[in-house]
Amino acid sequence: MDFSPLLHALAAVVLQCLCGLSLSKWGIGGAMGCLWFIAREQTQAEYRWIALFGHGKRANMPWWGGFDWQVWNLASLLDWLVPVAACTAVWLVARYRSSSTSSNLV
Repeated sequence: MDFSPLLHALAAVVLQCLCGLSLSKWGIGGAMGCLWFIAREQTQAEYRWIALFGHGKRANMPWWGGFDWQVWNLASLLDWLVPVAACTAVWLVARYRSSSTSSNLV
């Protein structure tokens, strides 16, 4: 079993928690963590496109090469979807907790 989506989610959530606990910016922390892995998978898709269709040369790749559905597979999709789902869940919990504590103060 490939544990990389879970490890990516853990890393993204740790970054989100660092930003959330220190700066109270849960959304920004989650976005930074998620964008890191989205960019990483996009770059890997570009390299797969170059290997499959570009004859090993980056100059042969069009601007849309990394978006070509033929170079994406389930593992590469999960490597960014799982961190996005985890950070969204953490953000929702943090948002709910902040709204419930502020309503109790009034």
